[in-house]
Amino acid sequence: MSMKGSGSKRFYKVSFIIVDLNMQRALTLAQLRTLDAIAMEGSLQAAAARLGRTHPTLHVAIANIERDIGVTLFDRSGYRLTLTAEGAAFLARARRVLLEMDELHAYADHVAAGDEIELTVVIGDLTPLPPMLALLKGFFAKHAQTRLNLRFEALSGPWELLDQGKADLILHHVEHGDTRFETLPLSQVVLIPVVAPGFLPFPAEMATIARMRDFTQCVIRDSAVASAERKYFLIDGARTCTVTDQIMKREVIRQGLGWGHMPDYLVAEDLRKGRLLSIANGIFRGGVLDIVAARKAHEAQGPIATALWNTLAHPHELAG
Repeated sequence: MSMKGSGSKRFYKVSFIIVDLNMQRALTLAQLRTLDAIAMEGSLQAAAARLGRTHPTLHVAIANIERDIGVTLFDRSGYRLTLTAEGAAFLARARRVLLEMDELHAYADHVAAGDEIELTVVIGDLTPLPPMLALLKGFFAKHAQTRLNLRFEALSGPWELLDQGKADLILHHVEHGDTRFETLPLSQVVLIPVVAPGFLPFPAEMATIARMRDFTQCVIRDSAVASAERKYFLIDGARTCTVTDQIMKREVIRQGLGWGHMPDYLVAEDLRKGRLLSIANGIFRGGVLDIVAARKAHEAQGPIATALWNTLAHPHELAG
């Protein structure tokens, strides 16, 4: 304690240091595992057999734990050891610690084996989501130590990320002859030019480039940072409405605010129920795209990335 002041006024500066000697104790994982085993088996004898230790050793171990934490963990009045209320609460927390340590050991083994800590998978805007997401969910459930970093990009965005090394794998379409990437066929998507009923003042089969130039065309925004200008079915001189994904594009078209090409799996029901109309004809023929898994060509792959590639090649084996 120090004192400062002049005259009749004095100011006191008081410092307190509180030392809790109990904070110096440290429970070991072995003690927690001993507690867990005794609680599971209900007797020192059975727990000793499970742990490969002696009955007296466990008796001393439990006594030491209770002494260190200042809590009676077991009721010893009956034939079997039973947890007290405090003991049950303590054991619940102890088991959380043990589980986390088991996960930490598993993670350390995972890293030591050279497995990737995370994989970045990019899904393109035209890739059918339900089957791809289900496959990824099943795969990473079996490889839980590798974290999935999942991204969704449009047009040339997936290619850019893969080429820059910011993605391990993309599920998208790849232009034929692009030697940067190695590909694995997954499915095909048919692109259909569609409009909402009443959007056009003439029959769909009479659509021409000149006639459609007067109507707003809904297009997807390229998510690539440095994308080369690509015109996918775009009519020169037509007004455009730009959206970020196919779901938004479909809704814009269904509301009669524009027209555009849509993947068949997203508009099949709308076409069947008359909510959308196809304007496919000899001029607007749509197109077919191959959806593939793609990775950098001639680049070494880690064990988890390789396993994912093999799963995509034989998806039926994931359930095995």
